[in-house]
Amino acid sequence: MLKFPYGISDFYQVVTEGYWYVDRTEYIRAVEEIGKVLLFLRPRRFGKSLWLSTLENYYDIAKADEFERLFGHLAIGQNPTPLHNKYLIMRWNFSAVNPQGDLEAITSSLYDHINGCVEIFISRYRRLLDYPITIDNDNALRSFQSVLAAVQESPYRLYLLIDEYDNFANEVMTASTERYEALVRGEGVLKTVLKAVKDGTGGLGIDRVFITGVSPVVMSDVTSGFNIAKDIFLRRPFNNLCGFTEKEVEATVQQVVRECGYPPEEGAQAMGLIRTFYNGYRFHYTAQEAVYNPTLVLYFLDYFQEECASPEEMLDSNLEMDRNKLEYVSRLPHGKQLIIDALGEEATVSVRRLSQRFGVKRMLLAKKDMSFAASLLYYLGVLTLGGRTPSGRYTLRIPNLVVRGLYAEQMREMLLPDVTRDDVEAVAEVLYTTGDIGPLCEFVEEKYFPVFSNRDYRWANELTVKTAFLSLLFNDILYIMDSEPEIGRGYADLVMIIRPDMRRFEVLDILIEFKYLSLDEVGLTGEEVRGMSREELRSLPQVEKKLAQARAQLGKYRPLLEAKYGDLLRLHTYAVVSLGFDRLVWEEV
Repeated sequence: MLKFPYGISDFYQVVTEGYWYVDRTEYIRAVEEIGKVLLFLRPRRFGKSLWLSTLENYYDIAKADEFERLFGHLAIGQNPTPLHNKYLIMRWNFSAVNPQGDLEAITSSLYDHINGCVEIFISRYRRLLDYPITIDNDNALRSFQSVLAAVQESPYRLYLLIDEYDNFANEVMTASTERYEALVRGEGVLKTVLKAVKDGTGGLGIDRVFITGVSPVVMSDVTSGFNIAKDIFLRRPFNNLCGFTEKEVEATVQQVVRECGYPPEEGAQAMGLIRTFYNGYRFHYTAQEAVYNPTLVLYFLDYFQEECASPEEMLDSNLEMDRNKLEYVSRLPHGKQLIIDALGEEATVSVRRLSQRFGVKRMLLAKKDMSFAASLLYYLGVLTLGGRTPSGRYTLRIPNLVVRGLYAEQMREMLLPDVTRDDVEAVAEVLYTTGDIGPLCEFVEEKYFPVFSNRDYRWANELTVKTAFLSLLFNDILYIMDSEPEIGRGYADLVMIIRPDMRRFEVLDILIEFKYLSLDEVGLTGEEVRGMSREELRSLPQVEKKLAQARAQLGKYRPLLEAKYGDLLRLHTYAVVSLGFDRLVWEEV
């Protein structure tokens, strides 16, 4: 059986202990040639730490005797660069810094981490360095300067690797803007540390620096302290540096199927789920193919191999904290509307350019510009590049179904803070199990319509209603949820197809078509509409016309879905007409 390195980011351990490894070492040459101080950004749990560990093992002079063992079978080992095993390595990982407490506590945690890295450095290279290195327990920057002094007295140079440079600062930022400002402004400790790194590259021992992180926000806020990094995160050659391609994932699924003796249809089903839930990330608008989130793929494959079944929970719990980032963005100018737009797949989620350097103040003061909030969602991995509009704007979209679930939950919490998950699941389950859509429609009238009547929200069409239903019905344990999937040459509003591995349960496939009528179109006031019975509303000519249109569309979509899914399909179809943001009329078709 394959050994999947879920949760393992140590290249040495992966290679020497025989774990499954997707070779990315061909990128080492390109990274080496493009610059000496580099900043590379990718979403959380996207393989950045394993990449840094790869660089560490490749360039470490202490690993020279093991080069053939570690890299001989890999791409870079067949044609190595002259710099392999030529550096002293120091590696910092700022995700180890505790963001809790006051500034003194955070500073102490950061200094403790750096001093710990200095101790590792001394232990690893004591035989190569004649100049003594001293550790200052009160000031880690003095310890770091002592390291640089020793390096300068040696024939070697330092390669500094900084992993998750913005991790603890981002946590502070989402909790307190004031504490964050104190970290990155003036004599803030993070700015001071990065300034010391910058000084070290000026002939004081540091030859190369590779920095990973999630977003450019922190780097922008400390820019005067560290303005020498070359951004490579939006460059086309590095689109696939972290993340798996379709070909790589499919080949591995097939290998698991063969080695475990699973029937071929199990592999096809598993690959379909992986593709639907995890694919979709593009980090350059001209990239020919999207890439998969590696942590989620490893989570799935490890479970699939061990259990001979797909995991019910498609979202790995280690990515749960991404919900906090969506909540933070919802508090930014335009943030709420941006989340609603993205969930509804409206084409207005576009920007003239992805902002590469923007700080907290620019985001908080961007009253007329949503590009900062949209760019932040891109860097967090909850939006990705979709292409270009005819006018050249970048379109942004939710990358896959597992991320769409985060949006659905955030929208519910954002707009319906007093409604519990149990309340939502109760009305949704009635539809799933009995086919009765009435309780769900009444819930939307009672809970969502008062919110959408607020003028802060600019939607006034069927997309509004569809998005509300999507946020309530989203269930990736039971369903493959889709919003406006292409069926033939038309588009269905909301399709819920039971996951292949969940058809053992007595739930229904769902197809809903939405229509919208403004109150002006029916010539009635909101008070008049709210005072009419459901049957009186249904008898309005405008409503009947919309219902007829929805019935006609459903009549075209049903046979196409039946042809695709065959006798397994337990399809129920519904037409829903919204009269303003006041009442709903529905029927099962």
